[in-house]
Amino acid sequence: MNESPVSVLLDDLKNADEVVRDRATRELWRMWFEQKGLVGLETLRRAQILLELRDFDKAEDILNTLLVKHPDFAEAWNRRAVLHYIQGHYLEAIADCEAVIRLNSIHFGALHGLGLCHMALGNYKAAIQAFQQALAVQPYSLENQRLILECTFSLS
Repeated sequence: MNESPVSVLLDDLKNADEVVRDRATRELWRMWFEQKGLVGLETLRRAQILLELRDFDKAEDILNTLLVKHPDFAEAWNRRAVLHYIQGHYLEAIADCEAVIRLNSIHFGALHGLGLCHMALGNYKAAIQAFQQALAVQPYSLENQRLILECTFSLS
């Protein structure tokens, strides 16, 4: 029985060995960033540099153009979600996270980001649900475990 490379990596995310989990995490991120080849990867890098320089308008223009050309590029949606989140535009970030998840249901970064957005809006039940979905993919994520506890506390 031949398992797909992604299936193997998903299994590795559940491995008790932290080295195995970290390798699988890095490999999944690499695959997601390189989904559209070098041109897509370089475009994401340019947008990231602009984001770090806080040139949000130019970063968003680059990502919007990339998404027009490649609406199935999940990581471009995810990068735009990050951009919106950093700016405090949580509803826009949620919409982009949801687009990522429609394209790539195991994208733990988008699931985590969705939780962060809901948390920022005070939607703690929705945040908990998103963090739980992220934990289903990455069960050893201490950050998602901590955020679930934090949201649960906020509900009480």
